[in-house]
Amino acid sequence: MVWQRIGATLLMVALPSVTLGQSAPSPAPGANPIVRDRFTADPAPLVIGDRLYLYVGHDEAGPGEMFNMRDWRVYSTTDMKTWTDHGAIMHVHDFKWAKKDAWAAQAIAKHGKYWFYAAVEHDDTHPGKAIGVAVSDSPTGPFVDAKGSALITNGMTPKGDHSWEDIDPTVFTDDDGTTWIAWGNRQAYIARLKPNMIEIDGDITEITPPHFEEGPWLHKRGDLYYLTYASLDRSTHENERVSYATAPSIRGPWTYRGELTGSARNSFTIHPGIAQFRSNWYLFLHHAGLRIGDREGALGRRAVTVEYLRYNPDGTMKPVVQTDAGVSVPPPR
Repeated sequence: MVWQRIGATLLMVALPSVTLGQSAPSPAPGANPIVRDRFTADPAPLVIGDRLYLYVGHDEAGPGEMFNMRDWRVYSTTDMKTWTDHGAIMHVHDFKWAKKDAWAAQAIAKHGKYWFYAAVEHDDTHPGKAIGVAVSDSPTGPFVDAKGSALITNGMTPKGDHSWEDIDPTVFTDDDGTTWIAWGNRQAYIARLKPNMIEIDGDITEITPPHFEEGPWLHKRGDLYYLTYASLDRSTHENERVSYATAPSIRGPWTYRGELTGSARNSFTIHPGIAQFRSNWYLFLHHAGLRIGDREGALGRRAVTVEYLRYNPDGTMKPVVQTDAGVSVPPPR
């Protein structure tokens, strides 16, 4: 991103234009966007057994606001068609050293606990964006600050010339049990985490791929590692797209593979999250095409979506077209 407990299954939909006296048609289960009763952004899936959990930011921007994000929420599904709302799992002020901006986050399971890495605005002791880590015994929280201070601060990556360089963490555990964290805006960084999950282990390495803007996501399929991210070729595009690179090792070298999607509807930002669930791979994104009452989608009022993700025999990912149908229809062949 540039910059209550278990509730009822979410089947609410923003009403399209209809003739007076007619009722709006119900959305097909699995249609986009996933959540329709509030604005959500920056989706991060986590598969635990037969359930997929989806961590999202909560957009609350009013008129004239760019972003107003104060908490993070989680939803879950067992069938990719219906979603359960587990409510807010953490507020930005649960990080006592943070002053605002519950931006993009990702959760990961390790050591029998759930670790939540999130971008926030640090207080004046370390000006700029920072990344915190929280922990819970449950994927649905509540999460509490696991460190009592930031894991990553703006001063740890001095190359960038702006204060929001350290955002959008993605976490990934390799086959050897080592967990890595990547993040960034305009520059992309990667570092190993110590086994305690709350400290950086060794050097921070820059791995910026072509047109990298923000929103990195790490995953692995077979022997190939993937770095998927929000990209912006400022010479040709006004809005972000999704691009990706691959590597034979988490340490690289990373090879740019091109664009995976076009821009998101009505939105400057886009943010990928990838997971394999049951027999299919999925790409989670967001756009700004949702209307709730008199509030239309905007830069700070986005909506999370999902599409099927497919691979070519050589491991490259097939381009993804963003749709209203989402996963309400069978996956393409």
